[in-house]
Amino acid sequence: MTVIAPRLYVDSADVDRVSRLLAAGVVHGVTTNPTILERGGRTAGEIPELYARWESEGAAEIFFQTWGGDTASFVRNAERIRELGPRVAVKVPATAAGFAAASALVADGATVLVTAVYSVAQALACASIGAQYIAPYLGRMRDAGIDGDTVIARMQEVCEGSGSNVLAASLRTADDIVGLRLAGVPYFTAAPDVIEQALFHEVSDSSAAEFDAAMVRLGA
Repeated sequence: MTVIAPRLYVDSADVDRVSRLLAAGVVHGVTTNPTILERGGRTAGEIPELYARWESEGAAEIFFQTWGGDTASFVRNAERIRELGPRVAVKVPATAAGFAAASALVADGATVLVTAVYSVAQALACASIGAQYIAPYLGRMRDAGIDGDTVIARMQEVCEGSGSNVLAASLRTADDIVGLRLAGVPYFTAAPDVIEQALFHEVSDSSAAEFDAAMVRLGA
C-alpha cells in the first residue's frame, strides 16, 4: 500500500490568521466555501483579491466553491474560478448536478474537490470520475448521529489507488486529525484554532523556555 504524506490546510477567510499560518509554513493551502467567506466578512467580489494574496503568501492550493444549483451554472461559475490562476482548486457539492459538473471539469483538466460527501458510495462515485479530492464533514456527521470516523476511513479505503483522496473537513480538535490519519486519511482542513491546537503542547513550551534559560546562563 502506498503511504501518502499528510497535508494540513486552513479552512478560513480570516486573512490575518491565514497569513500567519502560511508564513509559518505549516499549511499546504487554504480552503473556503461560501459560508466561510460570509463568516469572514468577505464578498464574492473579493475572491480574486483573496486568491492573489494567498498565492503571494505561498499557498500551494487555494479552494473556492462553485455555485448555481444546476450543472451548467456550476460549470460556468467554475470557469470563472479557474481563471484566477494555476493554484486554484474548484469545490463542487455532491449533488446529482454537482457530480455531472465535477465530471466535466475533471475531463477539462481542473483540480476538483467534491464537497459535502456523506456516504461511502458517494466517495466511490467521486473516485470513478477522477476527482482529486473528496471532502466529508466529520463534525457534521457526528452531529447527525453518523459514525463519521468509520465512514471516512472507509471512504479512503475504497478510493485506494484511484488518485482520489479524502480531504477531511469539519474537524473540531487536533485529536480528530490524528484519529483519521491513523485510519489512513491523508489530507485535513480545519479552522485556525484547530491547526494552532495541533502545533501546541504545554510541555513543549515549557521545555523550550528551559532551553532558552540555559543558553542565557551559558552566556549566549
